[in-house]
Amino acid sequence: MKHKNIAIVLLVLLLSIATKAQQITAPKQSKSILIRNATAHLGNGKIIENSAIGFKDGKLILVADATTIRLASGAYDTTIDASGKHVYPGFIAPNSTLGLVEIDAVKSSDDEDEIGLFNPHVRSIIAYNSESKVIETVRPNGVLIAQITPRGGRISGTSSIVQLDAWSWKDALLKENDGIHLDFPSSFKRSGSWFEPGTKEPNKDYKTQIEEINSFLSNAKAYNLDTAKERNLILEATKGLFDGTQTLFIHADEEKQIRDGIQVALSNGISKIVIVGGYDAYKTTDILQKNNIGVLLRRVHDMPLSDDQDVDLPFKMAKLLTDKGILVGLENSGSHERMNTRNLPFLAGTCAAYGLDKEIALQLITYNTAKILGIDNLCGTLEIGKDATLFISEGDALDMRTNKLTQAFIQGRGISLETHQSQLNTKFKQKYNQK
Repeated sequence: MKHKNIAIVLLVLLLSIATKAQQITAPKQSKSILIRNATAHLGNGKIIENSAIGFKDGKLILVADATTIRLASGAYDTTIDASGKHVYPGFIAPNSTLGLVEIDAVKSSDDEDEIGLFNPHVRSIIAYNSESKVIETVRPNGVLIAQITPRGGRISGTSSIVQLDAWSWKDALLKENDGIHLDFPSSFKRSGSWFEPGTKEPNKDYKTQIEEINSFLSNAKAYNLDTAKERNLILEATKGLFDGTQTLFIHADEEKQIRDGIQVALSNGISKIVIVGGYDAYKTTDILQKNNIGVLLRRVHDMPLSDDQDVDLPFKMAKLLTDKGILVGLENSGSHERMNTRNLPFLAGTCAAYGLDKEIALQLITYNTAKILGIDNLCGTLEIGKDATLFISEGDALDMRTNKLTQAFIQGRGISLETHQSQLNTKFKQKYNQK
């Protein structure tokens, strides 16, 4: 009863904050905008030192060097002089539970995990809360797009991709049901806890668990090939895996996990595969290259998993994979993952500090991730015809000291960068300044 009362108090407090600091979703772009004189980081490895970025009706219509073009007077309704500043495409957070959980301790606000082992029919998007107070805290660091992903079970469910300024999940959608997520079993079991790790022992059920996955996928494939059948919603939900319209995201870290997971997928006729986590992916570049499989690399701000590994190994993984020609993006799942989503650009910054070229590191959270998720036709780079989802920063957006956004746009809409945290900061600054 005591814990229940605490949970109720927390929920009431959250609702109180939400009432006082409710954000209003930005209206559709009605006036054309030109951003001039900024250093534009296009997200594809290229930089324009003195750029002209124009957009209208939510789409980019101009991406050019301002010194090589001449614009007619009044060509744009609004002109923003961004001299000395930087323009970036919006950052993308894959494998995220943003909007699925508000307060971990309040069960009624936690909707990331469904009962059952094989849940391909569970659609995370219908549980997505576009008005989550956590979402507004990630936008000020440039994170404007996310892949909303369920957790739990062997097959967790289906993810969808959203932009992070919307009234409802329907308004937020960029790509619905983009992929199905498979949490591949580990070949080892670790005892103990994070603060006092125990020994690692072989998973005696590993072979049986793989057989279960194989059996499910085999039945699903057979079901979707059969035209005269009794309807099965669970198996029907896997159709996209076999016709190539959906991606199978295999969550795996160990080398054996990764190799076995890919083999299981390929043997069942699944060709669009992405590895999520991929701690040992640098040991499997042969099979990744051969099958054109990308990797959404686990949070790099972490310690090595084994005592005999280089302490800097997590920071270097992106470069190890990139140097082998693997398409790499960064994801941020783990402890406090929703709150830590704001740190996504700094993960890329760490990869740059440990060997990657800065513009290639930027691609880890822009173009590469967009390509892996199949939304590179909409976003990920600053190119004519794509969504005007971008932001202006006072400095290097991959450096926590200089990532200071002045303006951000989602599909051309100028969005608010204010949060309930910044409002409270302003409120109490004013309070104590009055004394």
